[in-house]
Amino acid sequence: MKLIHKANIINEGRSFIGSVLIEGERISKIFENEVPENILQRCHEIIDSRNLYLIPGAIDDQVHFREPGLTHKGDIASESRAAVAGGVTSFMEMPNTNPQTVTINALNEKFEIGAQKSIANYSFYLGATNENIKELIKVDKKNVCGVKVFMGASTGNMLVDDEKALQQIFAEVDSLIATHCEKEEIIRQNIDIYKKQFGEDIPIQYHPLIRSEEACYLSSAQAVELADKYGSRLHVLHLSTAREMSLFSTSPIKDKKISSEVCVHHLWFTDEDYDRLGTRIKWNPAVKDQADRDALRSALKSGKLDIVATDHAPHLLSEKEGGCLKAASGGPLVQHSLQAMLELSIQGLYSKEFVVEKMCHAPAELFQVKDRGYIREGYYADLVLVNPGKSYTVDKENILYKCGWSPFEGQTFKHSIEKTFVNGNLVFDKGKIIESALGKALTFNR
Repeated sequence: MKLIHKANIINEGRSFIGSVLIEGERISKIFENEVPENILQRCHEIIDSRNLYLIPGAIDDQVHFREPGLTHKGDIASESRAAVAGGVTSFMEMPNTNPQTVTINALNEKFEIGAQKSIANYSFYLGATNENIKELIKVDKKNVCGVKVFMGASTGNMLVDDEKALQQIFAEVDSLIATHCEKEEIIRQNIDIYKKQFGEDIPIQYHPLIRSEEACYLSSAQAVELADKYGSRLHVLHLSTAREMSLFSTSPIKDKKISSEVCVHHLWFTDEDYDRLGTRIKWNPAVKDQADRDALRSALKSGKLDIVATDHAPHLLSEKEGGCLKAASGGPLVQHSLQAMLELSIQGLYSKEFVVEKMCHAPAELFQVKDRGYIREGYYADLVLVNPGKSYTVDKENILYKCGWSPFEGQTFKHSIEKTFVNGNLVFDKGKIIESALGKALTFNR
């Protein structure tokens, strides 16, 4: 038995001084007051956690860890270690790998890689194409997080653009459907407009005008319309515009069939940052203007946006060279997402309890993850100790991403991640990965 002793526990909307007893993989007891002497005597390890926050491990529902086939820029081993260093103890990974994860066999192979290499808990999406409906309907909802539909082309070119195929997916797939929503024909029209002005080298500042508000809104609206028509369980990923917020409700997550996600970069950056960071903040959907960012921040608070994730998508810096058309879209974020959100809490935008709700509790509720996302007796001991009194500056020496860079380089956060536990095992401790155990496949109460 080990005891995390006298931490400031932040969980289920409240903060209190308490202790958490871990037996094996799970939380066996939570003490809000003093720990009985007989318990203290039985513990083989007592972790003094005074002046530290203890929170549930964050659950990131959208990452690209690049394995198989793209492992020169990231893999499940390297990126899962970066995740736990950032307090993310569970992830759900995307299918635009090489080969693409568009068959049950390919999906099973991903799970085998996760079991062999991931230090965090894991699940994987099965990717949709215009032709693979027979594979999509085989998904085991209790053991697979969902089906991913690219309604806009992005890295990997898995665009589902056949209207009949889309209708069939929404009508027949019984799993959660997660969508990337951008209208491809509008994007192409905008590219043609700016090519006439700049040729093939369109400056990065035009990226949010090419992948525009209209492109995002019309695609998200189409997804919502299809989900309404067929009663699908829809989850719209990485929303980026104020206009899209009109599509979503403030109902509790448990009552929603249509839910939504916002990513850290859309809450943090604006189009003014392109001058400073260039293609390092090139994502699809694009980082847009301050009015959009402010609307997203407000919608998260109101409950229209349900969870915060990263869309962690590493590329080598050499792959990020060029303008709108040449530079790869995506960037690494999973190691610093929790710290970034806690920084927004210091700025007064959200409470720390709210950050825990949106990064830990809400993903567990939305995906119906079994026994994770909360500090509760009987739940897996996925836990993070955060030091609010120790600042942390992102630099190349402490970045664990295989690609070796971060859009946050030079940023000082006022919180540091002290320790991370996955299934009761200490896997990160004061800047060092502890190779004590591997993570587990997530399961779902569906």
